[in-house]
Amino acid sequence: MGEALQTALTERYDTLTGSLRERVLTFVLAAFDSLPAYRDADAAAFLERVLPVVLGVQQQMGQVTDAYLTAMLADMLGTTTATAPATSAVAEQLRGVPPATVYERPFVQVRTALSRGHDLADAVHQGRTRLLSITETDLQLARTHAARGAMERGGAKFYRRRLSKTSDTCALCVIASTQRYRVAELMPIHPGCHCKPEPLPGNRDPGQVLDEQLLKDAHAAIARDLGASDSGGRAPDYRQVIITRQHGEYGALLAVRRQNFTGPDDVRPA
Repeated sequence: MGEALQTALTERYDTLTGSLRERVLTFVLAAFDSLPAYRDADAAAFLERVLPVVLGVQQQMGQVTDAYLTAMLADMLGTTTATAPATSAVAEQLRGVPPATVYERPFVQVRTALSRGHDLADAVHQGRTRLLSITETDLQLARTHAARGAMERGGAKFYRRRLSKTSDTCALCVIASTQRYRVAELMPIHPGCHCKPEPLPGNRDPGQVLDEQLLKDAHAAIARDLGASDSGGRAPDYRQVIITRQHGEYGALLAVRRQNFTGPDDVRPA
């Protein structure tokens, strides 16, 4: 079928995953906003109501991603690889931390803000923002874990990051989208990232740079904003601008050099 089928598959996948994201975020934020208070009892009620829905949507995200990539690879390679059941990781495997612990963090954020003198409205806003970031990140983790399994099973060796057409895209993702990656490497993410993995046909390494023009445009934007640019990454030192680091829960994480994140060895087993 070729390009026409692949375009149709991608559009359908984007519609489904966009709908999943919108529905779960609306539900989770509405549940948080409707709480009478943000004490321990309220947190417990919130978790009881929200966690089953969140975990179910994460599973759906993994299953939809698996089906999408299996169909893409079948068309690219001319195979009939079957979709494996439930290839997505369980919630605890996404971060290495129990989901209840993760979704209690917005309430910790509220209490911390109050202890630092913020008024209640601002403290709740901070907790809500934390909840939004957590939920979005977990959806992306469900996507990336399922994607790696589907691509490995389908025989893909390399993939690229495809930028989202429906959300703002940061410079980190733009530059990363010009590169090819090996399937064995989990796709780097950052909180709020909506990029999706797209397998590259064939087993031959296409080379590191896939989109030379976009990469040049990104360098030009960096020169405009930082005052200097260099295709060799020397002035300014691009290692100080964009790198990949390991986050204790997310795994591979796109980040700027001066941000400090918890490493895998710093997160205690649950």
